[in-house]
Amino acid sequence: MENAAAAVDRTKAVATRLKKRYASERRFKALGLGAIVLALGFLGILLVTILSNGMTAFVQTNIRLDITFDAETLGVDPAKPSADSLASANYGGIIKNALAKAFPDVSGGQRRQLTKLVSTGADLPLRDMLMANPGLLGTTASVWVVAGADVDMAMKGHVSRVPGAEGNRLTDAQLGWLEELEKRGDVSKKFNTALFTTGDSREPEQAGLWGAVVGSFFSLSITLLVCFPLGVATAVYLEEFAPKNKWTDLIEVNINNLAAVPSVVFGLLGLAIFLNFFGMPRSAPLVGGLVLALISLPTIIIAGRAAMKAVPPSIREAALGLGASKLQMVTDHVLPLSMPGILTGTILGMAHALGETAPLLMIGMVAFIVDIPASPLDPSAVLPVQVYLWADSPERAFVERTSAAIMVLLFFLAMMNLAAILLRKKFERRW
Repeated sequence: MENAAAAVDRTKAVATRLKKRYASERRFKALGLGAIVLALGFLGILLVTILSNGMTAFVQTNIRLDITFDAETLGVDPAKPSADSLASANYGGIIKNALAKAFPDVSGGQRRQLTKLVSTGADLPLRDMLMANPGLLGTTASVWVVAGADVDMAMKGHVSRVPGAEGNRLTDAQLGWLEELEKRGDVSKKFNTALFTTGDSREPEQAGLWGAVVGSFFSLSITLLVCFPLGVATAVYLEEFAPKNKWTDLIEVNINNLAAVPSVVFGLLGLAIFLNFFGMPRSAPLVGGLVLALISLPTIIIAGRAAMKAVPPSIREAALGLGASKLQMVTDHVLPLSMPGILTGTILGMAHALGETAPLLMIGMVAFIVDIPASPLDPSAVLPVQVYLWADSPERAFVERTSAAIMVLLFFLAMMNLAAILLRKKFERRW
């Protein structure tokens, strides 16, 4: 009886311990699931905030004006209009005349407020129109011109349109003129092509991303040309040819350590070596690409070695057994089989480089650049730095530009990561 009672007690004790163990396992699973849900929630809030702030940047408010290309106002000889005279003509004057014609009752100091409804860069499309077709001289055309940033923010609902409201940058008179233009059908929101075709500007309604996109392209091209062959060659040597001794162990440790070094340290290195020692041009994509190559190099080396380690030893032994040299074995068999993994690591390294900001700030790529770079030697910005510059601007209109730039940057990063996944899925082999 005592043995039976003891067995029952042991059974109860085991059942109690199992119950506690299963309860602990359920709590652990719940905590893990809660952490994932919390992380996804924060990520969702971040994405929703960026989208809600940035979607309106892809449209721009335009105002329709009846523009009279008056030669006298433009300061152009109507008989023989030269290209230089058309390029430097007084297009702001004909815009003021069109506004005065649209609102004939406005006079005196209010004319300056009326002019502010239109962007200061609204004269550029008019110049392009007249230079492309000088026959417009002396004629009147209905033209959509870009509205000012404050008008744009009011039309998009980012600022109040109630007269006298706190924080309203438009005067009561300007709000009245804007409402009258709406009633006439002379205000419209159109796709903001300038965001993808122009460079940076002090005026939010004229600021674009194209200069930063071209700068990022040049920088990443330099990065790829430098780090891919150098990284693959280093990985091949360390994995296939280097002797296993303390020196190669030291090199491997340093490569792994370089992958964890803060990126700003590479920026300091680029500042000291490429700019101060070699005298390379400041703010140029050439220097930015070299610095980003230093950052991406450890990632490519580590990914390349891991991909080559995944190739079965039997492949190497079979190639050598058939009379191939070690170099032929590597170039004809190991490298082709490990190339999907190498390409995946390269794309991920390039995506990491695309999002870097701190090292580029250290080499001077934070300058205000308006012109689109024509070569890697021209001064330029890149997408992350453009986000940094716009986020530091006080104007409300730059908030949506900043979010739009983040969306474009995330799109490129997503495309690069998608390419890495597709390459891995397409060429991956399971041994």
